[in-house]
Amino acid sequence: RVQVVESGGGLVQAGGSLRLSCTASELTFKDYLMAWFRQAPGKEHEGVSCISWTGYSQYYKDSVQGRFTISRDNAKNTLYLQMNNLKPEDTAMYYCAARKNRTYPGDARCFDGMSYWGKGIQVTISS
Repeated sequence: RVQVVESGGGLVQAGGSLRLSCTASELTFKDYLMAWFRQAPGKEHEGVSCISWTGYSQYYKDSVQGRFTISRDNAKNTLYLQMNNLKPEDTAMYYCAARKNRTYPGDARCFDGMSYWGKGIQVTISS
């Protein structure tokens, strides 16, 4: 069965960096649009970034634009999220998700209709 597993979370100080990884198994990775989501305590679940199946196109939530970089390695079935200049408001549980559709809308619609989800990984930023 399909498994999506996140790694790389942890505790860092404000201004620091973390790189999240997400490995997907039992699916044809290159057939999937991939995305990162997050949910902070008491806040709604939100899309952070998504990437087309080729990796050439990306979309970012405004608050992370310029600080986060999403990428993927289709040969390794792995998605990444490089997070720089982290802020306390980035503290959340981060989730990786996959959507079986190569169509890339180029806007926040890329966060709709995910097929598979990871269990999430905690990212905590101290001030």
